[in-house]
Order: sequence, then structure tokens, then C-alpha cells
Amino acid sequence: MKALYKSGAHAGFELVDRPEPEAGAGDVKIRVISTGICGTDLHIQSWDAWAQGIINAPLIAGHEFYGEVVEVGGDVRDVRVGDRVSGEGHIVCGICRNCRAGRKQMCINTVSVGVQRDGAFAEYVVIPETNVWVHHDPSVTPELGAIFDPFGNAVHTALSFPLVGEDVLITGAGPIGLMAIAVARHAGARKIAITDVSAPRLELARQLGVDLAIDVSTTRVKDAQRELGMREGFDIGMEMSGHPTALPEMIENMNHGGRIAMLGLPSRSIDIDWGKVVTHMLTMKGIYGREMFETWYAMSAMLSSNPVLRANISAVVTDTLPAADWEKGFEIARAGVGGKVVLDWTGF
Repeated sequence: MKALYKSGAHAGFELVDRPEPEAGAGDVKIRVISTGICGTDLHIQSWDAWAQGIINAPLIAGHEFYGEVVEVGGDVRDVRVGDRVSGEGHIVCGICRNCRAGRKQMCINTVSVGVQRDGAFAEYVVIPETNVWVHHDPSVTPELGAIFDPFGNAVHTALSFPLVGEDVLITGAGPIGLMAIAVARHAGARKIAITDVSAPRLELARQLGVDLAIDVSTTRVKDAQRELGMREGFDIGMEMSGHPTALPEMIENMNHGGRIAMLGLPSRSIDIDWGKVVTHMLTMKGIYGREMFETWYAMSAMLSSNPVLRANISAVVTDTLPAADWEKGFEIARAGVGGKVVLDWTGF
């Protein structure tokens, strides 16, 4: 099979022939149709310090995907050959304290598809049946199915706190931040503002119905508050960027008792006014991945029940390229000026 392969501890990928993976007794083999390019994949490609500390090379990367089941192991009970599926990329142990308590997303022994084991930048991928999500709604396209993983990040973050009637600040208009706009609107938010420095991404945010898209290279969030007619600050914050200035400015603009969900991973430590966190009684919650599998049920239910939401999430995919053009796809994703980039694996 064709696969994007990292042959060792160095930068780059190679599109090469690799052996097809074999399905074990509890596994499902999937013919990959489409894959999303994630920030994690950019780190793996460039072989930066983060990648060097976590990646097991040689490796086939890729963890956002949509495909068709072509083989199931003998112990597989519910997934069938022919099912169209996406996959939860965090494979958990099932026996640690959190797993046994039903908090699988907090498993201390998590192994990630495309990070510690071979992933989906290939014609075939194998994952356990427990990680397969079957799409029963025919309106889920290959492009939409390929971004269920990051959509899940947006849903997990956005639904961490009640949103009905609340004013929401999202920092970072990357693909997940853009999807969070649509989720927050679906969940009943009153005013939604988003920040970035990329004009194309801020324009995408406006197309998705954000109330205010703020270019923080020229405008402060406090000034934007006045433009929205707000007097007391934002009720809910979603930090999606990981930029070192984003969280401190968010804290400065939260209402007393405000709640912040943090998905963005900072590349270095951030100075925070902890006195303000205490005296303003702010709640801060870290988000990593998706709740397994409550987030997946919420995603499918929202998309099936709300055609506007489905159209808006689909619109976050701005570039679809043949997998053979993966280098161009990675260049577009690394430029950080558009939405989600998807690779089509059906051309081999």
C-alpha cells in the first residue's frame, strides 16, 4: 500500500510502499478514503522538540480519517464490512482507574494512532473495534468524516460549560476555533467573538456567523467588548491558539465567575495573573481530545439534527487535494491562513 512514512528520527515524510497492516482478533481494517492534516502532523513532519520527545519512529502518521471497513477480526461484534467510519485516535488500556470509572479520555496509558503506532496517512489503517465510530447518517461526506476528530475537540471544548445566553470569547481562528463558533451558536450562545491575526481566517469566521472577528495585531479585546455592547466581560472563554499572550488577555476580559476551557497547547510557559483568577473566581479547565464516547454521540446528533451546523462545519474544509500532492497540502496547512486541509486517498 502507499503510505506517508517517517523512516527514522529526522524531518520529513516519504510517500512509499509499505506492507498492509493486519487485523488482530479485536481489530478492524479500514480502507482510508480521506484524511485531515493536523497540527500534530506538522510537528511530526518538521521533527521539532515536541515530536522528538513523543514520536516512535519509524512511523506512518495521521489520525484524522474517514474510510470503509474491509475486514474485521474474529472477536469483532458490531462493526461490519462495508461500514463507513471515522476513528477515535486515543487507544486506552481499559484497566487503569480512570478507564474503569468511565473516564477513558483520562487514561494514563493512552497510545495515540499516528503518534505511537501507525496511523491513517496510508491506503489502510487498523484500529481496535472499540475505537471505530460508524457513520449511520448518509449526509456525512468523506471530507466531513475526515475531520470528526478535530470537530470532537471543538465540541468537547465548547460544551465544557453551559452556553445558553452566554457571551463567548474564542482565541484562535484555526479550524478548531472556527468549528467552535458553529457549536457555540448551536448551543445557544448570545454573543460570540473570536481573535486571530490572519485576515483570511477572520473572514472565514465572519462567514460562519461570528458576531465579532478581532484582529489582535491592531485591536484589543477590551475595545471589542465595547463594540459588542458588553459591560461586565465574557462569561465563557475557549483558548484554542496556544499563543502565550492569548490566555492572559482572555483572563483580563472575563466576567467575575467566568469559565475558561483551554485546548491550545503553549510552546512555552505563560505568565498568568493568578491573583485575578482567584479574586474573580474564574474556573479553568484543560481539554485534551474528546470525551470517549459522549462527545462522538453529541457530534453525530448535532450534525444530523441541524443542517446549518453541518454546512458550517463542512465549510471549515477549505482545501481537498489528492494524497499524492501531500507536500502541497502540508504547505497550505503550515501557512495557517485557511481552514482544514484534507487529503483524498482514493487515487492510488
